[in-house]
Amino acid sequence: MSEASEVAEHYSSRSLLDRIEAALAKAGAKRPLDLETLALFDEFHIGGRQATEHLLKRLDISAGNRVLDLGCGLGGPARYVSKVSTARVTGLDLTEDFVTAGNALTGQALMVDLVDLRQGSILDMPFDDDQFDVAYMIHVGMNIADKAALAAEVARVLKPGSLFGIYDVMAVDEPELTFPVPWASGPEQNALSAPQVYRDALTGAGFRVLSETDRTEFARAFFARLSDQQSRAASPPVLGLHLVMGPDTATKIRNMVAALHGHQIAPVEMIARVGF
Repeated sequence: MSEASEVAEHYSSRSLLDRIEAALAKAGAKRPLDLETLALFDEFHIGGRQATEHLLKRLDISAGNRVLDLGCGLGGPARYVSKVSTARVTGLDLTEDFVTAGNALTGQALMVDLVDLRQGSILDMPFDDDQFDVAYMIHVGMNIADKAALAAEVARVLKPGSLFGIYDVMAVDEPELTFPVPWASGPEQNALSAPQVYRDALTGAGFRVLSETDRTEFARAFFARLSDQQSRAASPPVLGLHLVMGPDTATKIRNMVAALHGHQIAPVEMIARVGF
């Protein structure tokens, strides 16, 4: 089985849209869907919406920009980026179930004129050269072993001088993970890399790394708040990441948090500019 197939198998869920629709109905969500409601499950990364906001402030996105969301998932960040900037956002994700459900949610949020999610590989993108003004990826590189090929393909579709934002879980030393984790059911889907691997891939593709920020303390505080909220709740939430991650959500998050506290992994944000 190919690396792409292994990753798609990890994330695929044929009943994803039905599960989301049922949960939205149970929660009494009204149409058009509110992005704050969707953020309870469509911001599938450490820190959720707060982390997206932090990255967005560093990308200088403005109205009229064409923005590329790499590994867009359900499209939560793409919809948020478009809402606050009025930029047009194109998302690309390997997992068809995510794209199908994400486009349905975009329609129910009345945002189809600004956000378009497509199925495909970010190592072989169906876009022309120099097409986008900004690109970002959020918790994606952990599934892509060839960081050099990834960086080169992003450089190809970005206009010279454009910014590329990365917010990924990265390796500290040589982590020995306990699986499953949110991005991998087992070692065959795991492609964690150290920040230096990202830096080398970016510079090799013609990027200049402008900043690198370790977000470990932010992540630890986020999970502490989440744990406190869960301990106070009378029952599990109707809307939450379990809709995306499945019945072993608690195990995946517990293993990831253990690796975070064990200094094996760190969420890292990088901003790079292509072309000069």
